Amino acid sequence: MIETPYLLFLGDAPDMLAAKVAIGIRDWRPEHAVGQISLPGCGADLGLTEMTLQEALDAGAKTLVIGVANRGGLISPAWKEVLVKALELGFDIASGLHNLLRDEAELVAAAQANGRTLHDVRVPTVNYPIANGVKRSGKRCLAVGTDCSVGKMYTALAMDKEMQARGMKSSFRATGQTGILITGDGVPLDAVIADFMAGSIEYLTPDNDEDHWDLIEGQGSLFHVSYSGVTMALVHGGQPDALILCHEPTRSHMRGLPDYDVPTLEELRDVALPLAQRANKACQVVGVSVNTQHLSEEEAVAYLKEVEDRMGLPAVDPYRHGAGRLVDALAAL
Repeated sequence: MIETPYLLFLGDAPDMLAAKVAIGIRDWRPEHAVGQISLPGCGADLGLTEMTLQEALDAGAKTLVIGVANRGGLISPAWKEVLVKALELGFDIASGLHNLLRDEAELVAAAQANGRTLHDVRVPTVNYPIANGVKRSGKRCLAVGTDCSVGKMYTALAMDKEMQARGMKSSFRATGQTGILITGDGVPLDAVIADFMAGSIEYLTPDNDEDHWDLIEGQGSLFHVSYSGVTMALVHGGQPDALILCHEPTRSHMRGLPDYDVPTLEELRDVALPLAQRANKACQVVGVSVNTQHLSEEEAVAYLKEVEDRMGLPAVDPYRHGAGRLVDALAAL
């Protein structure tokens, strides 16, 4: 078990999107977030108290969580200095980076010398099967996006929270490091060997009560040339009964790909739905989730209305305005 509460390490994250792991913990498990620590030049600020390692330790923090998801998932030399000091002071460290803590000799030595634990949450702990495509009981909803980091996890978490409040049967199924750190369980999908990715999602969403919904955390985008593979595994392994289209309207290009335009919601619908129906012929697109954080309230309301009128689907920002109408759409299936 990863001990809480956490000190959230932002390092030298260039922007808020790069700190999405820390942001997710702040927003969904605020009781676990004692404060933040960042390096000079950091472009992210969670609005939490900026602390030194000692101040956080005195405030009760048990684990330093690397809250950054940088391109390639690398631990830089500048980070390593802070991480070693944290271990020496008595912190455990948790990370969801591809660059594993256990592969860094300095960190392993410091952890062993000080009796501390290194938690690599992006390491599969199950021998997942190859997908067999057999239909499972229960219902499943998958969030798919026009791009990476557009709010797929937030959508699923917000819908699960609303369903729980209504007394409906639901489970949030984490498929990435942030979701796993929030809920304590899940599949680190992008670290699973490719042939077993779809099978890991079948494993994650097993047979269940007929009125139970699995809200599957989306990953990547079918349109993102770097990360489309994980999305495809979710679409087929998840066998969703419902798709929620997720979008961030202020992007000028795909995340990390300046030469690639962001697809439209219509393009996403027309690609994702036939692929999903290959695994589940009954799958439907039931709603649109729009991340309006960079829009004013007036702009957000106007944009959501325009999308809803154009798409003929309920369009909401589930974090800003609540996920009620998306849950209504599921309940109507």
